[in-house]
Amino acid sequence: MPSVGSGRLTVMELLVARNPDPASSLPFLLWLPLGDGLVFRTRGTWPRTSALYCHPVGVQEWPAEPEIVERVALRVCARRGAAIDVVCDRGREQRSQIVFTRSRGRDVVFWQSPRTRKQARPDVRVPTARAQGFKTLEIIVDAHERYPYRFAGQQVQTVKRALACGDYAVALDGRVVCAVERKSIEDLVSSLGSGRLRFALGELAGLPRAAVVVEDGYARLFAQRSMNGATAADGLAELQVRYPAIPIVYCESRKLAEEWTYRYLAAASAWARQEAPARARIGSGGLDTLAAAPSAPSPSSAELRAWARANGIAVSDRGRISQDVCEAWSRAHDLAGSTPERDGGP
Repeated sequence: MPSVGSGRLTVMELLVARNPDPASSLPFLLWLPLGDGLVFRTRGTWPRTSALYCHPVGVQEWPAEPEIVERVALRVCARRGAAIDVVCDRGREQRSQIVFTRSRGRDVVFWQSPRTRKQARPDVRVPTARAQGFKTLEIIVDAHERYPYRFAGQQVQTVKRALACGDYAVALDGRVVCAVERKSIEDLVSSLGSGRLRFALGELAGLPRAAVVVEDGYARLFAQRSMNGATAADGLAELQVRYPAIPIVYCESRKLAEEWTYRYLAAASAWARQEAPARARIGSGGLDTLAAAPSAPSPSSAELRAWARANGIAVSDRGRISQDVCEAWSRAHDLAGSTPERDGGP
């Protein structure tokens, strides 16, 4: 904690002090109470009219006797991916974010508020084509999924593998980072009554990110004859409280559920790619969910053979696939140490 006058911080506070370095073009120092403390040089005391550029410096740059110009109690100061959410305990100018991003090939940090974010990007619209800018998103489809989504209208490459949980998933560096369980409204109610849904959510909770998508609206829940509507609603509400990190999303049709699944998996894939560098810049701030993610399922023999032939590697039509082919696949997918099983399937 930094010294403030003759005392020290006793509550979670945001501090802004004058920068004692006369040669600096950034006249203020910003202190955030995250971890051992984060200090930034910046040019303003709050992002009122535009986002403020922040230059991160070591905590030792915070003066022993700072000249405080702003001192605000905080209700929230927490890392969320590549950003830090800052919520002040006051009536106005409450919410802001410290965003870690890249510009012109270098890491930069900006302090922004809802107002300045809107002003900076007034004409941005929700994308109607590629999600998260992916040219092609690889989605793993569970091998046991009947009548799976094809994602025909999107830039998606699907591969069929046996997933430990969920029906659709994305992986990064050989680990499953997100999965989506698909349910019709009838299957949702049936699995709720049998208890299968509770166990499915328990398995999904072991992933960094997961969700359940329902191919119907919430109102249809009360039209089911297999279970009383209030009983079903109570059961689902209890599961949402027990597993708050796994949303149950109701879409009005199968087509919309497929679209939502694509967008959610793409967002999770983008988050996973940003999470590791963000943790390195901001600090740990808790459990590394990506490191604890389960391994992605290995490709099938047919998948390995197709990949080998597409890349000019000789492979037998039957029998066990050679270790050289498996290792080449792992190297091509940056999965050293995760060699596919060499079964004798066709």
